[in-house]
Amino acid sequence: MSELRLEGISVSYGPSPALRGLDLTIGPGEIVSLLGGNASGKSTTMKTVLGLKRPDAGRIIWDGEEIQSWPTARRVRAGIASVPEARRVFPDMSVEDNLLVGAHTRRDREIRATLAEVHDAFPRLRERRAQRAGTLSGGEQQMLAFGRALMSRPRLICMDEPTMGLAPIIVEQVLERIAELNRELGIAVLMVEQNAELALSIASRGYVLRTGEVVLSGAARELAANPAIQEAYLGRGLDGADRADGGTAPASGRSERNAA
Repeated sequence: MSELRLEGISVSYGPSPALRGLDLTIGPGEIVSLLGGNASGKSTTMKTVLGLKRPDAGRIIWDGEEIQSWPTARRVRAGIASVPEARRVFPDMSVEDNLLVGAHTRRDREIRATLAEVHDAFPRLRERRAQRAGTLSGGEQQMLAFGRALMSRPRLICMDEPTMGLAPIIVEQVLERIAELNRELGIAVLMVEQNAELALSIASRGYVLRTGEVVLSGAARELAANPAIQEAYLGRGLDGADRADGGTAPASGRSERNAA
């Protein structure tokens, strides 16, 4: 089982810092929620883990190796997959062809066996395997995006806003399925989610970002009960009383906003 560690990660867009000395850990089989308001650094953190953004400083350690210089394809082959924001299926391709795209980095002969496993996990995808992906409902497209990630046989899945644009009843189903597959397959999940309550309901731990720094972190249950989380999550400054309430606040107390 593998652990992902980000140590002292700093990232900028031109002259604008997006992450400042970020430390983050995802243990084997954990669900970790990454929370924060707009321009907090959530998306930049996800891009950095996936190799879409190169850090200016710091280390990314996966399975005991430093991977900050690895391209995205090598990270996928090493067991890190993604479910992108807004699902981003290939609308004119069939459901089955979308799934097979997820196995494009594999060179083994077990791809069809993995496809059968994904069909077992998401029976609706088997039923609609010949259907154009663009004609699926939003919830079905989310299942497809998740199934496509599973085709690479990952040990960590990075999920960016998995509930965005879905009806409330579908949101509950998607989150339940994420939790079930995490338990059944032992796949770790890093999840960026705007809805703090929903994200923490299935997570083991969470991090709250503000302007590229961790302002709160800890067990999901503790964060959900912490009265400071709403203030930090909305991007407003934390006062001394908030810090005393169990969160970790940046020593500098800086409050500028950054592009992330």
